[in-house]
Amino acid sequence: MRLPDYNGGSIVNLMASLQEAMGGSKHAYRQLDLLTSEQIGEYRQVVLWVVDGLGMNYLQAHPEASHLNAHLKGSMTSVFPPTTATAVTTFLTGDAPQQHGLTGWHIYFRELGALLAVLPGRARYGGVGLRQAGIDTWALLGHRAFSDWIDVESVTLSPKLIAQSDFNLAHLGKSRLLSHSNLTDLTDQIVDTLHNKGKRYLYAYWPDLDNIGHQYGIWSEAARQHLLEIDQAFNDLLQRCRGTDSLLIICADHGQIDTKPSDRLCLDDHPELLRLLSVPLCGEPRAAYCYLRPGCENAFDDYVKSEFAGQAAVYTATELIENSWFGLGEPHPQLIQRIGDRLLLMQENYTIKDWLAQERRYELVGVHGGLSGDELLVPLIFAEM
Repeated sequence: MRLPDYNGGSIVNLMASLQEAMGGSKHAYRQLDLLTSEQIGEYRQVVLWVVDGLGMNYLQAHPEASHLNAHLKGSMTSVFPPTTATAVTTFLTGDAPQQHGLTGWHIYFRELGALLAVLPGRARYGGVGLRQAGIDTWALLGHRAFSDWIDVESVTLSPKLIAQSDFNLAHLGKSRLLSHSNLTDLTDQIVDTLHNKGKRYLYAYWPDLDNIGHQYGIWSEAARQHLLEIDQAFNDLLQRCRGTDSLLIICADHGQIDTKPSDRLCLDDHPELLRLLSVPLCGEPRAAYCYLRPGCENAFDDYVKSEFAGQAAVYTATELIENSWFGLGEPHPQLIQRIGDRLLLMQENYTIKDWLAQERRYELVGVHGGLSGDELLVPLIFAEM
């Protein structure tokens, strides 16, 4: 099993390189070995384009995405868990999960007494978002935006669907917000921005490869066709922005694996285990945080070892912190509260899920959040323009 490489090989180390290249203070983490601040600092403008779901192994398995592969410089690890809610927060803050404290899609916030889907900012059972409920997302999370760490103009380019979300606005900082409606719109706005004078950092986020993977599978023909569209958009950017003294970096928050129905474990089929839990499962279907009823630790461990042999491995919260799964250094004050008592790390292609009363049930084909190479490793692609 491979853990994130926070000592020079992770996306948080990329953010360290970017921060120090653009006039920010020295980062708490070392710079990325593959791309240092000295290299980045040679350019007037920097674009970080995050393609959600673009795993390193997946890209290399598709040599027909020739432009992306031609500029591939190597691989990085994501963070733990390798999932959007956690990794995108690293891109938006520059911090590892150890410091920003967001540990998956579903997080138990003891401060609110609520289990939240953190990106949409709603309780897991649904209802209104945090802002409508009178909660200040920025104050709740306590994050400093990456744009506030650097000393150049900052632009954030987000999908229209999420551009004005509570989560996105809480991480905007001094950055100027733009929104896009499709891939052509995204590339056009990057081109327009880079042809302006001045030094700047542009962060662009593209979600559709991940969305297609969830619905049809990352190894589906639909995902492959979309990868080729991204590849062409990348090449178009290189041509249209030539001479702007810019560095275009493409990477991802995580990769994906595909599952089939027999891989999807459901706690409906394990009522004995369900009775040991004090809170519904948190985190991810590939990495589930389990909050146990007092005195049930041994019973839980024994059940997992006997009933989920070869399907799930169990770790204590203390093991995760001591072995630096989430990062290095002083942890977020709420981190230990947000990872429960046990982690169920799913093996092979297995997932695990429970359901709330009246919760809409769904199945995802492509998934992420585990520690397979397909999920953890992401590409580092860059080219000068």
